[in-house]
Amino acid sequence: MEKINKRKIFNDPVLGFVSISDDLLFDIIEHPYFQRLRRISQTGLSYYVYPGATHSRFLHALGGIQLMQITHKILRDKGVEISKEEERASLIAILLHDIGHGPFSHALESTLLDGIHHENLSITFMNLLNEEFNNELSLAIDIFLNKYPRKFFHQLISSQIDLDRLDYLKRDSFFTGVSEGNVNSERIITMMNVINDELVIDSKGIYSIEKYLTSRMFMYWQVYFHKTSVTAEIYLIEALKRAKQLTKEGKEVPASDILNYFLKKSDFIKLTKVDLEKFAQLDDSDIISALKLWQADEDKILSLLSQFIIQRKLPFSCIISEPISKDKLLKLENATKELFDIEDGKNFVHQKDLSVLAYNDKKDPIKLLLKNGEIIELQKADNQVLVKDLRKKITRYHLCMPREIYGVK
Repeated sequence: MEKINKRKIFNDPVLGFVSISDDLLFDIIEHPYFQRLRRISQTGLSYYVYPGATHSRFLHALGGIQLMQITHKILRDKGVEISKEEERASLIAILLHDIGHGPFSHALESTLLDGIHHENLSITFMNLLNEEFNNELSLAIDIFLNKYPRKFFHQLISSQIDLDRLDYLKRDSFFTGVSEGNVNSERIITMMNVINDELVIDSKGIYSIEKYLTSRMFMYWQVYFHKTSVTAEIYLIEALKRAKQLTKEGKEVPASDILNYFLKKSDFIKLTKVDLEKFAQLDDSDIISALKLWQADEDKILSLLSQFIIQRKLPFSCIISEPISKDKLLKLENATKELFDIEDGKNFVHQKDLSVLAYNDKKDPIKLLLKNGEIIELQKADNQVLVKDLRKKITRYHLCMPREIYGVK
């Protein structure tokens, strides 16, 4: 008997009830490729700092649908014509924009599949789903790739003020409890308009835009670049790299069959269908299960890294304004080598630059619609307060090392 989809409603703690009334949209949500996102952490290991941050990519994608539906209504009320086909395609595009994320989202992006960005995986999965659903995703793919002439649809999904950011800022703020990131997404959407098929913001919304830009900047420094969660993710990456290295050397490293596939394979220049099918089964639980086993591994480096993550015995870490020298790093690595009696201390001592550019006025700048019909770029508005300062990139340096060697001269 053929399955008949009825109207579905999801209860989102952040945005309220999300209605799914399109059969194709619901069938995509039900697909195993998409259901995997229930098992992918939205904010990596941020829950090591903010215990409530256990929300998933699945929930974020549903939030994108809700904001897109609100946007369609607002724009139609302002006289913007949106066909049923465009409506469905833009909803599918925002739903699937993150489908290519791997375990712990950005944390392992270039570790398990060397050099493969999650957006490339997203479009690959969208193409596979398009084949499965008789090319009904073709318009959504064109929108996602910015090939559709009506540019505002792509801008709603990927730009400096897109629905993706409006959802994740509000959502991550809610689940972490960091109020600085709580943006008024509906207020900003209400200020959206379309001129010549490009997205603009009514000029009276300028301060909401500035608040949004500063909120995003603070969320980076307070949540996404928090010294402890960055350290946890660095050690997670090091553990996976070590496991891959040991596997390459012919040593048996216990892991699920799915994770073992990616530990053994290193050439992902051209993704095969087998690669994609395996990746579609990989999630956070494979990594956590492996780390629990690796705590007792005979390889001391892998064992220590895994213990530090699972038991949350994280090293000393700090954010500094100037990087330390290579000589100083080498001394710290050597001290770590002696401390743990291992062949190399590089797995445990790290320095990483962290940069935030709150507003890029050179790439796809936000445009304001003035009352007289003129369109200007955000940074050129006479009444802007913060934008000029937000155009400066801020760079800091994250440093971590075992607590026992902190203070080594």
